[in-house]
Amino acid sequence: MGVVGYAPGVYDMFHIGHLNILRRAREHCDHLIAGVVEDDVVTRIKGRPPVVPHDERMEVVRALGLVDEVVSDWSSDKFEMWKQLRYDVLFKGDDWKGTEKATRLERLLGEVGAQVHYFPYTASTSSTDLRRLLEGLS
Repeated sequence: MGVVGYAPGVYDMFHIGHLNILRRAREHCDHLIAGVVEDDVVTRIKGRPPVVPHDERMEVVRALGLVDEVVSDWSSDKFEMWKQLRYDVLFKGDDWKGTEKATRLERLLGEVGAQVHYFPYTASTSSTDLRRLLEGLS
């Protein structure tokens, strides 16, 4: 199968930043899996549920044709997802780099021969910004 890549994300209110990650990830692996984080995990991590329901977010990512597989990401710990998927490389935006969570994951993945590959964060648009805009309109 070659290099298996994993691109986890909430993918809420799909925007150019999401598209950029998936396009770049596609260029760096032979088989790309997108993990769409489940609603309860998002709520636990961010303190609020996503705007778009999980099944719809999965369908949007699947419809792009950039990924070979779409899975439900049920854990905030991406090493737990590695145990299930056995990916070779995890793709993340570089806003995550240097965090305690990222450093731990880099170490654990390194121990099993996998790695984290960072892409430049798209600062022009984020789901957080879109949510703030929507909340300001109501």
